[in-house]
Amino acid sequence: FFSAGASISMLDSVTPGFKYFFCLHANETLSRLEQTPKLVIAALNGHAVGGGLEIAMAADIRIGRKDSGQVGLPEVSLGVLAGTGGTARLSRLVGKAKAMEIMVTGRKFSYEEAKEMALVHDVWAGSLEEFRQDIMDYAGQFTLPYAASKAIGNIKRSVQSGMEIPLEYHLALERELQSDLFQSGDAKKGIAAYVNREVPEFEGN
Repeated sequence: FFSAGASISMLDSVTPGFKYFFCLHANETLSRLEQTPKLVIAALNGHAVGGGLEIAMAADIRIGRKDSGQVGLPEVSLGVLAGTGGTARLSRLVGKAKAMEIMVTGRKFSYEEAKEMALVHDVWAGSLEEFRQDIMDYAGQFTLPYAASKAIGNIKRSVQSGMEIPLEYHLALERELQSDLFQSGDAKKGIAAYVNREVPEFEGN
């Protein structure tokens, strides 16, 4: 089970002011998740609905376990919207028209359908234990010494920040981030290893 989001019984018992600050705190938390230089992988086993899907959408990569659960933003059935980033992130990930259809119907759907609309990057079969191990093996390729963590962080910053600014500013940001990387120890290692036909061992600097 991944997450079905907030407790509806809890929301039924608190004030409108509490609900507002609950959403504000969730917005801030998920924005920090998006902005961290670390690559965030959401391993989705079980249902990812409501706030659970909103958490997953703040991750960089989403992988679901086949036949383990459903995906959706069904808040409309409660008379509300997906208010902790759901409307904003879903429309950016799958497009305005598809996001509207998903949220106004409140329907739930499989991880396979989520993959078809690029909401989930991949769907893997296997037991829960196999899924956990496969996720750890997959994530390992993004860690030292196999991957340049500073480069991954700068790629993430360029994509995340650049999506919200005009293209010319995005290109300027990209140049600055690239200039920073060219001065890094890992870039020197990576380029030298390529020239010498060696496998680089990155150190994160």
